[in-house]
Amino acid sequence: MSKATENLNQAMQRAAAIRPRVGGFPYLAEALRQAGVTRNVWSLPACQSLFLTQYGPVVIQGTPLVSGSADVPTFNREALITALRTDQAGESTFPEFLEGSWRAGVVRYDVDFEGRTVAYYGCNGEEYVEAYPAVKIDECGNTPLRRIALRRRTLEA
Repeated sequence: MSKATENLNQAMQRAAAIRPRVGGFPYLAEALRQAGVTRNVWSLPACQSLFLTQYGPVVIQGTPLVSGSADVPTFNREALITALRTDQAGESTFPEFLEGSWRAGVVRYDVDFEGRTVAYYGCNGEEYVEAYPAVKIDECGNTPLRRIALRRRTLEA
């Protein structure tokens, strides 16, 4: 396993451990940014994810959303925003988010971890860009809410 792959896997595990169910993407993004990941480019419906990192690029091949030939859905900004808000509210799984994005006509999305933006693209050059908030994760991987919960447990013990 390369240094790039090992580093990415460790960052993904760290992010999974600290990410809240609701509004969790910024925590995932910050954990990856702190690990030296600069960009993440998803291709739909292939579900191929390319991570650009300080140690080199890493690709992850997920389960494709379609097989064989398929019509590409028309880009629908409102349907994409609905899929985003559903995911941000913790009301969908990641595969459901990918499916909703694909049904909204997204063929690629690009996460810029330094700029804290995600750009979603349709096949005819359509684009929707959304910024996400900066969050704090300390060197132990704790978020502010997690630190409060840890303090409460300590006080109750």
